[in-house]
Amino acid sequence: MALARTVRLQPTLHAAEVLGGRGPLQMESYPKFHNEVGVPIVRIGCREFECIGDKPPQDHPHIYLNMGDTGEIVCPYCSTLFRFDPSLRAHECDPADCAYSDME
Repeated sequence: MALARTVRLQPTLHAAEVLGGRGPLQMESYPKFHNEVGVPIVRIGCREFECIGDKPPQDHPHIYLNMGDTGEIVCPYCSTLFRFDPSLRAHECDPADCAYSDME
């Protein structure tokens, strides 16, 4: 199983437009998932996302994970196995309860 390749604590600012001198920085937000229910595998519809472990206030540091082409990745904090499922949309997961919104 692959380990996290990249870890970021917050959404990143991308400077593609700035580097070309054509516009302002843009905020990129990644889907967030947790494993409060404790399932062995969470299937998700994206390859780049944030894992928060459990719902606040029991969450671990919110880290950015990128599974790349491998199709799965294990969170180094909570050991949840996330597996890419192309039948799901970017913010969807199975079990559905593992999707997290900052509005919760």
